[in-house]
Amino acid sequence: GLFALTPPAPGGHRHPGMARKQKVCYFYDAEVGNFYYGQGHPMKPHRIRMAHNLLLNYGLYKRMEIYRPMPAKFDEICRFHSDEYTQFLKMITPDNMSEHTKQLQRFNVGEDCPVFDGMYQFFQISAGGSIGGAVKLNRRQADVAINWAGGLHHAKK
Repeated sequence: GLFALTPPAPGGHRHPGMARKQKVCYFYDAEVGNFYYGQGHPMKPHRIRMAHNLLLNYGLYKRMEIYRPMPAKFDEICRFHSDEYTQFLKMITPDNMSEHTKQLQRFNVGEDCPVFDGMYQFFQISAGGSIGGAVKLNRRQADVAINWAGGLHHAKK
């Protein structure tokens, strides 16, 4: 997703005549386009790669700082999700999912949120970019943070 922090002008108001250039940071990892949710699923990570290529071809990259996200570590993910849920995401694979049907149901993983090869790595990249963007915003090092791989809304726990 896209995050923005637009501080008001001095005095608490945004004045059209006093617009300043917003500082934009953009998080992208080239590996993200290699993940595949499976046939028929609407989430297509290769679209993130396509959006990145548009950004390059239109020269928009010149107007922002580009960062490769650090993959989020287990403990960083656990700041936002339960340890049990995060451990489940780390260990579940297409090869072992038939052994974990109760957990798949419990954590709402399976159909709309499929298990796919490299899923945990994808989530580490996704979360890492979102955390990186939040850090830039909180430190006021950016006004807008972009992480097209972030903001996935189906996490249940």
